Amino acid sequence: MTSAGGPPPTGARDDGDEVDPLPRSRAGAALFRLGRARRDVLAAVLRRRGWTYAVLPYPGYGVDGSARVLARVVLAAPGREPSTVRGVAGWRRLVTLQRSRVAVEVSAAGQDTVHEVRSGPGGFVDAVLPWSFAPGERTVTFRVGDRDPVEAPVHVADPEARTGIVCDVDDTALVTGLEHPLGAAWRTMSRAFALRAPVEGMADLLVAAHAEHGSDHSPVVYLSTGPWNFNGPLARFLDRHGFPAGPLLLTHWGPSDAGVFRDGRAHKRRSLQRLRADFPGVRWLLVGDDGENDPEVYADFAREHPQHVLAVALRQVGPRAAATAGDAAVGTVDGTRVPEVRGTDGHRLLRGLRAAVPSDPA
Repeated sequence: MTSAGGPPPTGARDDGDEVDPLPRSRAGAALFRLGRARRDVLAAVLRRRGWTYAVLPYPGYGVDGSARVLARVVLAAPGREPSTVRGVAGWRRLVTLQRSRVAVEVSAAGQDTVHEVRSGPGGFVDAVLPWSFAPGERTVTFRVGDRDPVEAPVHVADPEARTGIVCDVDDTALVTGLEHPLGAAWRTMSRAFALRAPVEGMADLLVAAHAEHGSDHSPVVYLSTGPWNFNGPLARFLDRHGFPAGPLLLTHWGPSDAGVFRDGRAHKRRSLQRLRADFPGVRWLLVGDDGENDPEVYADFAREHPQHVLAVALRQVGPRAAATAGDAAVGTVDGTRVPEVRGTDGHRLLRGLRAAVPSDPA
């Protein structure tokens, strides 16, 4: 498994400041610097008032002697544990003061070594640690400063697993309505995730596909262009509605060195390539919807790496779905022999997948 962690560059300050990226986009770089300066001033004020670093732990994954651990470091008021916050509107979760260059201790039951990692840009901790876990759900513990430790699961795959699932979230697992952007934004920002609705039949699709094509510890990963701030409530949403357990690979909203807005398509492409490298023997069922960029991203990956794709399953959304509300359409990804199934809900997609891909493929 390749590592995305590592020590800070030589000379970097250990005070939460972020290293300025090489400015490939003038607008993105200017907004990045402005946001960094604002956060630094606010952080200095809050630190004088007793605020300290806290960790938001996220589910990770592991396989074959290593574990990828994920978290984020933010500033929090004394006596307030941000990872325990529940039932708030989405916009409130976006109001965080993330801090980079912060030392975090990571430990795990049954592992002798306690690792020290440092948060990177955006406050993210994304590190691969050389731990050997038995397959199944394991627990890692994060500690920063004098704060109480917080825990996160690590979903450890069977090294012999040959199939896995990658699933989009918005309009695939969770009803968002991205074909109507203003309405989707309002639902995301104004409602707690406990009030949101799952897409019909998608949990059944993933559970059945996991049972019919995988094993007890085959990898399941949720891949979305949503912000990391929503990781906790999304994980609880998926669990509450019966989706298989697995980590969420989300992204950071806001300006970067590459532009004013983050490129969701690029995030998904990079994540799929990372999963291919981390699980070289796995063929993936790629589940998404046709409302945004999933068809293009999945098709490109299938053409580049057909040996790593079991099938593509796309939920149809918007006006096109109303005109094709019958059984799923079964075909192949253009330019490949990779099966592709399209349908309006998880139940139709499951019937199509069963027609297109036999159980226990060789």
